[in-house]
Amino acid sequence: MLSSTFIGSTTFEVEGMTCAHCQRAVTEQIAAVDSVGSVNVDLAAGTVTVTASRPVDRADIAAVDEAGYVLAP
Repeated sequence: MLSSTFIGSTTFEVEGMTCAHCQRAVTEQIAAVDSVGSVNVDLAAGTVTVTASRPVDRADIAAVDEAGYVLAP
């Protein structure tokens, strides 16, 4: 079972990103989460790397699902 929180850098797969607009939307959605220090979206790889210095709840990062994208562990 995956932990519901993380600290440091964690990479997730993101399904549904097809363009620069998608990349920007995912970046903005995740960057708005408290404790997130940086967000690096790799559109070509379909991944996002999130760095946090304090615990971040994975459910908060998964909020990108509401924007039409699917976050995979």
